[in-house]
Amino acid sequence: MAEIGKTVLDSGWIAARSTEVDVDGVQLTTTNPPAVGSESRWMEAVVPGTVLGTLVKNKAIPDPFYGLENEAITDIADSGRDYYTFWFFTNFQCKRLLNQYVHLNFRAINYSAEVYVNGHKTVLPKGMFRRHTLDVTDILHPENNLLAVIVHPPDHPGTIPPEGGQGGDHEIGKDVAAQYVEGWDWICPIRDRNTGIWDEVSISVTGPVRIIDPHLVSTFFDDYKRAYLHVTAELENKSTWNADCSVNIQITAELENGVCLVEHLQTENVLIPAQGRIQHTFKPLFFYKPELWWPNGMGKQNLYDILITVDVKEFGESDSWMQPFGFRKIESAIDSVTGGRLFKINGEPIFIRGGNWILSDGLLRLSKERYRTDIKFHADMNMNMIRCWGGGLAERPEFYHFCDIYGLLVWQEFWITGDVDGRGVPVSNPNGPLDHDLFLLCARDTVKLLRNHPSLALWVGGNEQVPPKDINEALKEDLRLHSYFETQLLSDKDSDPSVYLDGTRVYIQGSMWDGFADGKGNFTDGPYEIQYPEDFFKDTYYKYGFNPEVGSVGMPVADTIRATMPPEGWEIPLFKKGLDGFVEEVPNRMWDYHKYIPYSKPGKVHDQILMYGTPENLDDFCLKAQLVNYIQYRALFEGWSSQMWTKYTGVLIWKNQNPWTGLRGQFYDHLLDQTASFYGCRSAAEPVHVQLNLASYFVEVVNTTSKELSDVAIEASVWDLDGNCPYFKVFKIVSAPPKKVVQISKFKYPKAENPKHVYFLLLKLYNVSDNAVISRNFYWLHLPGQDYTLLEPYRKKQIPLKITCNAVMVGPKYELEVNVQNTSRADLAKNVVQEDGKHDLGLLQKLFSRCGVSADSNRGSKVVEMKGSDSGVAFFLRFSVHNAETENQDTRILPVHYSDNYFSLVPGESMSFKISFAAPTGMKKSPRVMLQGWNYPDRFSVFG
Repeated sequence: MAEIGKTVLDSGWIAARSTEVDVDGVQLTTTNPPAVGSESRWMEAVVPGTVLGTLVKNKAIPDPFYGLENEAITDIADSGRDYYTFWFFTNFQCKRLLNQYVHLNFRAINYSAEVYVNGHKTVLPKGMFRRHTLDVTDILHPENNLLAVIVHPPDHPGTIPPEGGQGGDHEIGKDVAAQYVEGWDWICPIRDRNTGIWDEVSISVTGPVRIIDPHLVSTFFDDYKRAYLHVTAELENKSTWNADCSVNIQITAELENGVCLVEHLQTENVLIPAQGRIQHTFKPLFFYKPELWWPNGMGKQNLYDILITVDVKEFGESDSWMQPFGFRKIESAIDSVTGGRLFKINGEPIFIRGGNWILSDGLLRLSKERYRTDIKFHADMNMNMIRCWGGGLAERPEFYHFCDIYGLLVWQEFWITGDVDGRGVPVSNPNGPLDHDLFLLCARDTVKLLRNHPSLALWVGGNEQVPPKDINEALKEDLRLHSYFETQLLSDKDSDPSVYLDGTRVYIQGSMWDGFADGKGNFTDGPYEIQYPEDFFKDTYYKYGFNPEVGSVGMPVADTIRATMPPEGWEIPLFKKGLDGFVEEVPNRMWDYHKYIPYSKPGKVHDQILMYGTPENLDDFCLKAQLVNYIQYRALFEGWSSQMWTKYTGVLIWKNQNPWTGLRGQFYDHLLDQTASFYGCRSAAEPVHVQLNLASYFVEVVNTTSKELSDVAIEASVWDLDGNCPYFKVFKIVSAPPKKVVQISKFKYPKAENPKHVYFLLLKLYNVSDNAVISRNFYWLHLPGQDYTLLEPYRKKQIPLKITCNAVMVGPKYELEVNVQNTSRADLAKNVVQEDGKHDLGLLQKLFSRCGVSADSNRGSKVVEMKGSDSGVAFFLRFSVHNAETENQDTRILPVHYSDNYFSLVPGESMSFKISFAAPTGMKKSPRVMLQGWNYPDRFSVFG
């Protein structure tokens, strides 16, 4: 008997090029089913996935993301569409009972397909972003069922001009498909244009009545004390008799330790005519003070489980549907002060600090675990919004699920870009895709797929462009707000908000319109290159209230370069100095192919890597790049935060990650190793943050929370390269109001004879009552007109460290707590000096009261001590985790979640870290957690 529910078909698929298969779909699913063998053209397939993903898995082509291997792969423009037209085949079991119905579901195929089940053919219509549901009830066999799908590429795959460009020759824009596949200034062309069964395939078994696309909406009254859940669902009766149904809705909340509380249980009776479909709206369900869902940094991501079931008289349970749901209200409007779009969640303004997202992987090798890591990384960076760029995907429900879990608001665009749709070079497709009805069908289906996720914040028509007029007007009408979400009132005359297609979140016609960039559609986003850190704080840097795209560099660590390129790609750029004194970086061909952004901008910005001295090799270059990465992105977010609400309402960085092994605009690389920019961003975007304004040199406190900070103070200490502390001061603050930036005092470098031009500044915001540190921020700085070259000889300093590590295993997952202490002290009675230059032994107690130094209690812990005779800052330390068993050149275990990394410790200071990761399957030896840093060029083990 087939159980009511869904079975995902994600294994056992095989594939073959259509031109190499001599039989048709009827024969494949009746008399001549294929098999994999030495003489067979068939190979193990990646489903969900793409043709290219299948070929890579079977080593039929080289890895397109390694070195220049993509150049060796045939492009569809040269081969023709038939070359990437593939058969996909599998079998499945499904023994149904009388009055059970079975549907075959494809959540997305690119681009068109014919489906054969047991010899029966169905032609699937075109479109990359639409679902397909086939009733296969009457053609199933009692035991084994054969399924074959022939998938055709997009109709207009286009060609790639020799110079590349944004979206190639733009022909892909004639279809309703992802546009990045012809290549962009951040990615190489995808040779098959993502042809394949790229999203979930499933078999669903129901009784006579099935549930289709319920819509959940919450409304609030009396300052969120009273809330209502509105629910509408389509119900389809597949039978030839009238169905007398009980439709049930159950809402549960998880308490602690997996215990769930049923908040509501409601049943309503409906009669559905034979082979009919009705829309049923439940009586609104009342909640008193529900636990609200909040974005990252504002509160908890409370979710309720909504379960809808339908029971048919004389049959029993016919279908069920479940969705985690968050009670929240999102509003947005153009701010009268800044001109930027201002978002409010549950009535509270939220300062947007987030970034742009293309997709997880350019070959659409999408998985729940990859999505979990991607989205958790964004939450770990303290971001609160992800923009799904219009040249990429309508993201999948799994993506949104983890955004719900981790509190990332999502800006979802439809499939329009200025480059491809009327504003690019050459100008093409000014009227967008050829089939406007298809575009709207895909858009409406996407809305139904995603609309119940609390993380979904807004719909946007396109990237740097608006859709064609008829599409734009249709989307405005389809996605118009319900009157409640405009007036905050709900009268008896109003229709239930859940009957709308959406109606709960705004639709904006384009990414540079209506409160974004200049609001008028002019190209006023960007820039996308290296900047002087102090420029981000200046009034002249960016004119408008909300920048949807601003980007910069993104060099990964040396291990990633070695893992993704052959030795020819390990050559660092040449530094060519011009007559004007500016340096031009000339990268090797592989770096150029992987879209490397230089760390200099001749005529505008001097090379920021050379600020630390000329790099000697790849390791030196990448380490110095991480120093720049950290400063660059911390300054970007701190600069925007410094003018929160007075000039800006938000900023989105271009971009957060790369869907391939690119070398620009990323906080972590395609292998999932974080760059230093990840932690610079994490520091700058914390909800309460102490910072130094690099333009004015004022110390500031940024409080993005709704709570006032009181009884807090700031400790500022300067450390020189000799381990001395020539400056120490405590700034007492009466309060830091909610949602405000407070300027504390201007920082002045202490007067000294012959001061060294590089120094360190440590800022700590703490509670006076218990000395608990709220925010810690460490800067390395240089005097005006100078550089960081004195850090080069500082590498020779031998700073003693003590590392204490505790580890537990939870299944295959390791969870470590590591404490790192800089045990150098020197003669601090002489070294600690007040701002006025006088010595004060009493400052010692203040200085170390917040250093985290405590008595030894290391029983059961692993303790590692690095000996050293020098006093000073232990600079730019970095953890990494390695597999002791692997024989590969790249020994890293990825991904790893670190509570912090790329950190520095002043003398006597200690910090604690949490590290978690899953051990590789089959690994017998313990992994090694390694530590290295500016003063520790050779990695040493702290665990394993």
